[in-house]
Amino acid sequence: MEQQERLERFRDLLRTWSRKVNLIGPEAFAHLDEHILEAVAAARHLWPAGECLDFGSGGGLPAIPMAIVAGDAARFHLVESDVKKWSFLKRAVRECELNCVVHGDRLAAVLKRLPPQQRFTLVTSRAVGYPETWVPLLSDRLATGGRIALFQGSPELPPSLSAFDVEVFALPRGSANYLVTFDVPRGTAGS
Repeated sequence: MEQQERLERFRDLLRTWSRKVNLIGPEAFAHLDEHILEAVAAARHLWPAGECLDFGSGGGLPAIPMAIVAGDAARFHLVESDVKKWSFLKRAVRECELNCVVHGDRLAAVLKRLPPQQRFTLVTSRAVGYPETWVPLLSDRLATGGRIALFQGSPELPPSLSAFDVEVFALPRGSANYLVTFDVPRGTAGS
Protein backbone atom coordinates (compact mmCIF):
# COMPACT_ATOMS: atom_id res chain seq x y z
CA MET A 1 0.00 0.00 0.00
CA GLU A 2 1.40 3.42 -0.96
CA GLN A 3 1.95 6.25 1.55
CA GLN A 4 -0.91 8.44 0.24
CA GLU A 5 -3.28 5.47 0.24
CA ARG A 6 -2.36 4.72 3.86
CA LEU A 7 -2.93 8.35 4.90
CA GLU A 8 -6.35 8.33 3.22
CA ARG A 9 -7.23 4.98 4.80
CA PHE A 10 -6.29 6.32 8.23
CA ARG A 11 -8.32 9.50 7.69
CA ASP A 12 -11.37 7.49 6.60
CA LEU A 13 -11.08 5.10 9.55
CA LEU A 14 -10.69 7.98 12.00
CA ARG A 15 -13.75 9.76 10.59
CA THR A 16 -15.86 6.61 10.72
CA TRP A 17 -14.85 5.62 14.25
CA SER A 18 -15.06 9.18 15.59
CA ARG A 19 -18.72 9.36 14.68
CA LYS A 20 -19.32 6.52 17.18
CA VAL A 21 -16.46 6.83 19.69
CA ASN A 22 -14.92 9.99 21.12
CA LEU A 23 -11.45 9.60 19.57
CA ILE A 24 -10.69 13.23 18.76
CA GLY A 25 -12.24 16.59 19.63
CA PRO A 26 -14.65 18.53 17.42
CA GLU A 27 -11.93 20.91 16.17
CA ALA A 28 -9.69 18.05 15.07
CA PHE A 29 -12.63 16.27 13.43
CA ALA A 30 -13.61 19.43 11.52
CA HIS A 31 -10.01 19.99 10.38
CA LEU A 32 -8.81 16.41 10.11
CA ASP A 33 -6.88 16.86 6.86
CA GLU A 34 -4.94 19.77 8.37
CA HIS A 35 -4.09 17.71 11.48
CA ILE A 36 -2.82 14.87 9.30
CA LEU A 37 -0.73 17.26 7.19
CA GLU A 38 0.68 18.77 10.38
CA ALA A 39 1.80 15.32 11.56
CA VAL A 40 3.38 14.67 8.15
CA ALA A 41 5.22 18.02 8.37
CA ALA A 42 6.45 17.11 11.86
CA ALA A 43 7.72 13.76 10.61
CA ARG A 44 9.75 15.63 8.00
CA HIS A 45 11.35 17.70 10.78
CA LEU A 46 11.98 14.71 13.04
CA TRP A 47 12.81 11.91 10.57
CA PRO A 48 11.59 9.08 12.86
CA ALA A 49 13.85 6.04 12.76
CA GLY A 50 14.46 3.10 15.03
CA GLU A 51 12.23 2.54 18.04
CA CYS A 52 9.82 5.46 18.60
CA LEU A 53 7.27 5.97 21.36
CA ASP A 54 4.08 8.00 21.28
CA PHE A 55 1.94 8.12 24.38
CA GLY A 56 -1.50 9.41 24.98
CA SER A 57 -1.94 8.27 21.38
CA GLY A 58 -5.71 8.80 21.39
CA GLY A 59 -7.02 8.69 17.84
CA GLY A 60 -3.54 8.32 16.38
CA LEU A 61 -2.65 11.96 15.78
CA PRO A 62 0.23 12.60 15.26
CA ALA A 63 1.69 9.09 15.59
CA ILE A 64 -0.12 7.21 12.82
CA PRO A 65 0.67 9.71 10.03
CA MET A 66 4.25 9.91 11.31
CA ALA A 67 4.52 6.10 11.23
CA ILE A 68 3.14 6.11 7.68
CA VAL A 69 5.75 8.65 6.56
CA ALA A 70 8.59 6.82 8.36
CA GLY A 71 7.69 3.48 6.79
CA ASP A 72 10.04 0.66 7.73
CA ALA A 73 12.66 3.09 9.09
CA ALA A 74 10.80 3.29 12.41
CA ARG A 75 8.72 1.11 14.66
CA PHE A 76 6.25 3.13 16.71
CA HIS A 77 5.04 2.04 20.14
CA LEU A 78 1.63 3.64 20.69
CA VAL A 79 0.61 3.96 24.34
CA GLU A 80 -3.05 4.59 25.14
CA SER A 81 -4.95 3.64 28.30
CA ASP A 82 -8.50 4.20 26.99
CA VAL A 83 -9.86 0.84 25.75
CA LYS A 84 -11.92 2.27 22.88
CA LYS A 85 -9.02 4.36 21.65
CA TRP A 86 -6.46 1.58 21.74
CA SER A 87 -8.97 -0.70 19.99
CA PHE A 88 -9.14 1.89 17.23
CA LEU A 89 -5.33 2.17 17.13
CA LYS A 90 -4.99 -1.60 16.70
CA ARG A 91 -7.48 -1.51 13.82
CA ALA A 92 -5.73 1.45 12.15
CA VAL A 93 -2.31 -0.20 12.49
CA ARG A 94 -3.62 -3.42 10.96
CA GLU A 95 -5.57 -1.80 8.11
CA CYS A 96 -2.81 0.67 7.22
CA GLU A 97 -0.19 -2.12 7.44
CA LEU A 98 2.04 -0.19 9.84
CA ASN A 99 5.14 -1.13 11.77
CA CYS A 100 3.60 -0.29 15.17
CA VAL A 101 2.93 -1.92 18.50
CA VAL A 102 -0.14 -0.78 20.47
CA HIS A 103 0.13 -0.84 24.26
CA GLY A 104 -3.18 -0.55 26.13
CA ASP A 105 -2.03 0.94 29.43
CA ARG A 106 -0.49 3.97 31.11
CA LEU A 107 3.08 5.00 30.31
CA ALA A 108 4.63 3.92 33.64
CA ALA A 109 3.06 0.45 33.41
CA VAL A 110 4.17 -0.01 29.78
CA LEU A 111 7.74 1.01 30.61
CA LYS A 112 7.84 -1.58 33.41
CA ARG A 113 6.78 -4.34 31.01
CA LEU A 114 9.25 -3.47 28.25
CA PRO A 115 12.69 -5.08 28.36
CA PRO A 116 15.07 -2.97 30.48
CA GLN A 117 17.40 -2.52 27.49
CA GLN A 118 14.59 -1.02 25.33
CA ARG A 119 15.66 2.45 24.12
CA PHE A 120 13.76 4.99 22.03
CA THR A 121 15.22 7.34 19.46
CA LEU A 122 12.12 9.53 19.56
CA VAL A 123 9.30 10.10 22.05
CA THR A 124 6.28 12.12 20.92
CA SER A 125 3.24 13.39 22.76
CA ARG A 126 0.43 15.81 22.02
CA ALA A 127 -0.69 17.84 25.05
CA VAL A 128 -0.51 14.96 27.55
CA GLY A 129 -0.32 16.00 31.18
CA TYR A 130 2.66 17.89 32.49
CA PRO A 131 5.95 17.01 30.77
CA GLU A 132 7.89 17.70 33.95
CA THR A 133 6.09 14.71 35.53
CA TRP A 134 6.63 12.19 32.74
CA VAL A 135 9.98 13.19 31.21
CA PRO A 136 11.83 11.68 34.22
CA LEU A 137 10.18 8.32 33.47
CA LEU A 138 11.84 8.36 30.05
CA SER A 139 15.32 9.66 30.80
CA ASP A 140 16.84 6.18 30.99
CA ARG A 141 14.76 4.93 28.06
CA LEU A 142 16.13 7.30 25.43
CA ALA A 143 18.79 6.07 23.05
CA THR A 144 21.97 8.09 22.69
CA GLY A 145 20.92 11.15 20.70
CA GLY A 146 17.25 10.42 21.39
CA ARG A 147 14.79 13.32 21.43
CA ILE A 148 11.44 14.16 22.93
CA ALA A 149 8.99 16.03 20.70
CA LEU A 150 5.95 17.79 22.12
CA PHE A 151 3.04 19.02 20.02
CA GLN A 152 1.72 21.97 21.97
CA GLY A 153 0.15 25.43 21.81
CA SER A 154 3.17 27.24 23.23
CA PRO A 155 6.85 27.28 22.21
CA GLU A 156 7.99 27.19 25.86
CA LEU A 157 8.84 24.26 28.08
CA PRO A 158 8.07 24.26 31.82
CA PRO A 159 10.87 25.96 33.80
CA SER A 160 12.03 22.65 35.26
CA LEU A 161 12.87 21.44 31.73
CA SER A 162 14.36 24.69 30.41
CA ALA A 163 17.97 23.50 30.81
CA PHE A 164 17.62 21.04 27.92
CA ASP A 165 18.74 21.79 24.36
CA VAL A 166 15.43 22.93 22.80
CA GLU A 167 14.43 23.41 19.17
CA VAL A 168 11.05 24.90 18.25
CA PHE A 169 9.27 24.54 14.91
CA ALA A 170 6.08 26.38 14.01
CA LEU A 171 3.57 23.89 12.64
CA PRO A 172 1.38 24.71 9.63
CA ARG A 173 -2.02 24.65 11.36
CA GLY A 174 -1.88 28.15 12.81
CA SER A 175 -0.06 30.54 15.10
CA ALA A 176 -0.56 28.46 18.28
CA ASN A 177 0.78 25.11 17.06
CA TYR A 178 4.37 24.20 17.82
CA LEU A 179 6.63 21.22 17.75
CA VAL A 180 9.03 21.59 20.68
CA THR A 181 11.91 19.12 20.67
CA PHE A 182 14.64 18.56 23.20
CA ASP A 183 17.41 16.18 24.18
CA VAL A 184 17.39 14.58 27.61
CA PRO A 185 20.82 13.26 28.57
CA ARG A 186 20.38 9.80 30.11
CA GLY A 187 19.74 9.84 33.83
CA THR A 188 19.41 13.65 34.04
CA ALA A 189 15.70 14.28 33.61
CA GLY A 190 14.24 16.09 36.55
CA SER A 191 17.60 17.04 38.04
